[in-house]
Amino acid sequence: MSAEYGLCDLAVVSLRDTEQESDSGVRGASVNNSEFQADFSEDPCLSASTFHYSNGTVKPGSSTDSAVSSEVKLCSVHESELDRYCSTEGRLVCSLCVAQGSCEGHTVTQLAERATAVRNQLVDICEKMQLQALRIERFIQHTLSEKERTVQVEASIAREQVVAQVNAVREALEEEEQRLLEAVHREEERVEQCLLTQREHWNKALGTLSNARTSLVHTLTHSTDTMLVSSNQEISDRIEEAEGVGKPKDTEKLNLNRDCSNSKLMLGLWASALLLGPSAHGLAHLHFDKRSVSPLLSLSSDCRTLTFLPKRQRQAPPSNPERFDSWPNAVCSHSISSGTHSWVLEVGTSGAFKVGVCYSSMQRKGPGSDTRLGYNTKSWVFSHYDGDFSFCHNGQNMTIVVVKRPTRVGLLLDWTTQTLLFYDPDTMSVLHTVRQAFTEPLLPACAVADQSISILQ
Repeated sequence: MSAEYGLCDLAVVSLRDTEQESDSGVRGASVNNSEFQADFSEDPCLSASTFHYSNGTVKPGSSTDSAVSSEVKLCSVHESELDRYCSTEGRLVCSLCVAQGSCEGHTVTQLAERATAVRNQLVDICEKMQLQALRIERFIQHTLSEKERTVQVEASIAREQVVAQVNAVREALEEEEQRLLEAVHREEERVEQCLLTQREHWNKALGTLSNARTSLVHTLTHSTDTMLVSSNQEISDRIEEAEGVGKPKDTEKLNLNRDCSNSKLMLGLWASALLLGPSAHGLAHLHFDKRSVSPLLSLSSDCRTLTFLPKRQRQAPPSNPERFDSWPNAVCSHSISSGTHSWVLEVGTSGAFKVGVCYSSMQRKGPGSDTRLGYNTKSWVFSHYDGDFSFCHNGQNMTIVVVKRPTRVGLLLDWTTQTLLFYDPDTMSVLHTVRQAFTEPLLPACAVADQSISILQ
């Protein structure tokens, strides 16, 4: 905390167990604004005096001293000392007002007792303000600073991605390279401006909160009982200022939009350069893992063709934890976690198939979505069913319009740029592109529910 929170030698307001606060839990963890609201509606005449504390709590009866006696107020009706507080009417009264006057039968407490209660309320409020200030400082120092570093890293990655793609077709894409680099720079500037705005806003909010707390702490430490109990409006104003600070939270505006580096022109030429250039990235000797093949399918002797079986031809295969037992799926044995790779599958005239990739940790047993390609967070597939083509991931289907029905489907996976591309090898047209932050090794995966599909050499 800054030095301004050490007011009054930290004897007035103390944080209880702040060491238990999580240093990384700033996001969305700020104090609920309603916690600042003390119920002063029934106390229109709050006052104060000097007082003492033990462990951050006011000691009842310790608020009277020479300052109080020098400012004794008398009842205008009975000319007696105003030494009591009427909660019913919300004002200071004397003993005669209680015994035989207008406050007879009302809820009445001793002035010192009432002042002690108000102080304890303010102690709690100031503690909550201090926690709020601590969280805002952490948000500024950690979250916003980390965002700034992350944006710089992501912007650097985006630049490298742009430069890497342009290098493959440098002569034809110099203008595109410049355009994309400028787009990344503009996006980086936008995010940095957002971070700067956020930093300025929350620094200002922190100042507001600090001033409000300082004012309340001053009221606590420099007010007599009468002054404290009579300061209702000022206290309410300070609390309202604190409530107006709000909660700091992370938003998408503070993140770099990775789409700023996307280019359809570049993507198509980049893919063509990788697939047709002198250094092709085909997967040699790719075949299906027979341990994974569903009992709904048959596998050819060379382990490259999957055929959907009618019910009468199905047989129970040996039990294996790698086998898909409910959906007509199979995966390849080659795991991908680096480099650039491509492979092609012959889909022929099959009316129901899926080709794509999945994590090796994808579930294999049961009929649920966890084992169905394209219906969970661990698989990405190009699908053909009932005459329609689509891209499927996590149960979301994106319709893909094709000019000509492909009989072969190619896949290009570039781990460096985290790009998965589906294309038609006959026309070299891109069918769909996915940019995904892959976190596990990927396996080529397929499903077929009509005729056959095959891996081409």
